[in-house]
Amino acid sequence: MGIKGNALFAQSGGPTAVINSSISGAIMEASKHNEITAMYGSINGILGVLNENMIDLNKESKKNIELLRVTPSSALGSSRHKIKNDEEYEKLLKVMQAHDIRYFFLAGGNDSMDTANKVHKLAVSKKYDLKVMGLPKTVDNDLPVTDHCPGFGSVARWLALAVRDAGLDTEAIYTADTIKVVETMGRNAGWITASTVMARQKENDAPHIILLPEVPFIQDKFLATLDKVYKKLGYAVISCCEGLKDEKGEYLTSSKRAVDTDRFGHKQLGGVGETLVSIISENLKIKARCDKPGTIQRVAGIAQSKVDQEEAYTSGAMAVKHAVEGKSGLMVTLVRESDNPYKCTTGVTDLGNIANKERKMPAEFISEDGMYVSDKFIKYITPLIGGALPEYARLEKHFIAKKLLK
Repeated sequence: MGIKGNALFAQSGGPTAVINSSISGAIMEASKHNEITAMYGSINGILGVLNENMIDLNKESKKNIELLRVTPSSALGSSRHKIKNDEEYEKLLKVMQAHDIRYFFLAGGNDSMDTANKVHKLAVSKKYDLKVMGLPKTVDNDLPVTDHCPGFGSVARWLALAVRDAGLDTEAIYTADTIKVVETMGRNAGWITASTVMARQKENDAPHIILLPEVPFIQDKFLATLDKVYKKLGYAVISCCEGLKDEKGEYLTSSKRAVDTDRFGHKQLGGVGETLVSIISENLKIKARCDKPGTIQRVAGIAQSKVDQEEAYTSGAMAVKHAVEGKSGLMVTLVRESDNPYKCTTGVTDLGNIANKERKMPAEFISEDGMYVSDKFIKYITPLIGGALPEYARLEKHFIAKKLLK
């Protein structure tokens, strides 16, 4: 039997379409265990703990907790607060001791797992029995060890739908705006951008070029590839990552203002789509436009992947099960057992294996010319988006014979 005490749940970093599902799974599982006497939710992540802004989850209706499973964004609120010093870590632990918190569950990405790891180690050093578990969360899909991350499948589905529609729009306009650039999120890893390949149902469908930060951007090569596509189809759609880098490893675009750098030292990215539009217009003399979905892509509930939602829920529940068994300092992982039929189970890994580490797209997932993704990546991502996209009509276009223009 595990230690008896209260549980604290927190969400951190960018919201996703399924992070609430993880919390729902964790709360629902925690309610089954007598070891957990009360359940609290930290408002706005670690900041909520530091400021003792916590709510009593036992007073929430069961319906509300169940609805979290299908509700996007972070219901508890989030933050990107970086713990400044040892004093703040000490304060975190003191707050937990004051409220008899013995179970701490933090849903987040690379930086959040670092925070969870340090809290775990501090509790051990102070001989305070606290079980700390990480719940994987990041649309960027860049956490190591785990096969994929909850949140990724839903952003992939949303972008597949958006890019497919953008392709139809660009194809239809015919004489104007015949090149469309879609700028996706992604700092150093191109998983999100790569996922737009799922928009492609037939050979000539969008996207026609996929630009990833793992592949240095070479302007002449890009223009030559685009020119070839354009001459063949009369239009083109390009998916590009906001973190696109040049041959020196520098971002093509990033904010130079100090105010646009977060507490983890990450510069705000954006604008690479417009940069590509300028390059295309100036060199190929073709009008191009840019669509930048922004943060809506990561959190849109309308395209929530059922697979993603279920795996997020299971991750939360498993985190609680492991903690009650006495485990701590771990993050739940997703373990793929087969592709067809798709089967995925869970595992665990030390938080130290995740903290501040990034997993980029492997070379085997990128096409040889660096302008697209490989069949291996398509096989990897297909089950994650939660089923086929809605079927669209494609006119066969049987032209009649011309009588005046021959």
